[in-house]
Amino acid sequence: MLPVRTSVAPVPTAQLDVAADLIALLRDTTTETRSDPQLEALTLAVAADLPVLLWGDPGIGKTAALTQLAAALDLPLTTVIASVHEPSDFSGLPVVGDDPANQGVPMAPPDWAVRLVRSGRGLLFLDELSTAPPAVQAALLRLVLERRIGSLHLPAEVRIVAAANPRSSAADGWELSAPLANRFVHLQWAHDQQVVVRGLGGTWPLAAVPRLDPQRLSEAVTVARRAVCGLLSTRPALVHRLPTNEAGRGGPWPSPRSWEMALRLVAFATAADASRDVLSMLVRGAVGDGPGLELLASLDRMDLPDPESLLADPTAAVLPQRGDLCQVVLDAVVEAVRRRPERSRWDAAWELLVRALENGAPDLVVVPASTLARLRQEDWDVPASMDRLVGVVSLSRRADQAAARVAAAAGLGR
Repeated sequence: MLPVRTSVAPVPTAQLDVAADLIALLRDTTTETRSDPQLEALTLAVAADLPVLLWGDPGIGKTAALTQLAAALDLPLTTVIASVHEPSDFSGLPVVGDDPANQGVPMAPPDWAVRLVRSGRGLLFLDELSTAPPAVQAALLRLVLERRIGSLHLPAEVRIVAAANPRSSAADGWELSAPLANRFVHLQWAHDQQVVVRGLGGTWPLAAVPRLDPQRLSEAVTVARRAVCGLLSTRPALVHRLPTNEAGRGGPWPSPRSWEMALRLVAFATAADASRDVLSMLVRGAVGDGPGLELLASLDRMDLPDPESLLADPTAAVLPQRGDLCQVVLDAVVEAVRRRPERSRWDAAWELLVRALENGAPDLVVVPASTLARLRQEDWDVPASMDRLVGVVSLSRRADQAAARVAAAAGLGR
């Protein structure tokens, strides 16, 4: 018996048109102004013209964020999958001309680079960077840092953003080479449940360009330079510290190049009045967590009041609300008195400790009060304000003694 042949009726063109209309409706979304620190960090780094590398698991929304960012910046998006290209695709292919001995052999760039140069602007998205083999990563070095590809130089209005999956979730993934990793601002990309739900409902966060205050540009540069230079002056070991393990070298780490990026990011964040969370993401993404946190602490200390000003007029003093910063100020005040011990300065320091106590920080005044008491000279009368601190210091000492007794008892019971 011959097999029965069945034919599939062609789908009417009208039905495909209806399907296209439905797909168009699903893609029809809008945006809203919504606080999204990681998106704000991305837009700020892009505005600062620094290469950004987004790290995140597959399907987390890195590509979608870049598509929306390009639309918000009104930049044509050029996506290049780094792992499917050869090194020559980024370094250029040699093209032999009529007289190579005199004219040399030019390196022909790929077509997408030519289109970027012709348009004069754009957003270059290097996707799947962690699946690019070492030879391709080496070829990308000049593109990322110098914006050169073959014999072409990408225009100044071309921004570079890359995306990568952690090695554990990447297909045939590689660790990033240290030279390539040190050329990027690394941002960890994670999903926000509320953002995803709102987005699937048709409303995504607006990827807005940061608004820089023209009146604060000089101030922003001063703040950034003081913070970075002040930190590296006191912590010279942070100027260049290459991680010892391969995974660490593939992330952010401190070098003169990455500190220059951090300085630019601090300046842009200051001029844009960015939040603390955004600034933290950016500086840690440039120089690493440890050095980045030290830079943030350096910025905090720059905003602290001068201890000499506080001692000159303690009644008008405004102490920081944050406990760690208040502790730094009180320690600085006591140290200023120790360097120049005078009766009026000693009395003023006690008034400042009382002010901290009134602000609800009794634990912060214990050590400064004990140190200040030891600075008293024989002909100095005990100020009345000191009486208000005696109980706090005494209670703290009794608590310390009780803790010591408990620890000793526990040691004997072993």
